[in-house]
Amino acid sequence: MYNHGKSMGSNNSTWTAKQNKLFENALAFYDKDTPDRWHNVAKAVGGKTVEEVKRHYEMLLEDIKHIESGQVPLPNYKPAGGSTSKGRILKD
Repeated sequence: MYNHGKSMGSNNSTWTAKQNKLFENALAFYDKDTPDRWHNVAKAVGGKTVEEVKRHYEMLLEDIKHIESGQVPLPNYKPAGGSTSKGRILKD
């Protein structure tokens, strides 16, 4: 997850897992062509200002850029329950 925890210059800077999920859902619902997109996203998340959601979005874009450029290693997965299982679990 891309939870950076803090938005720059904000008193209410902690992002909970629930707020991150609401943020993701709002981004999907209010696309770039939506009038007042950031106001709507902030309202959907609750407890965040327009500037906070914009900054959180910018940090998400930076994370995506780092992942796509190969700067962030992917998790090391191994098969769960032996070779017959299709599920995967994250190694410690």
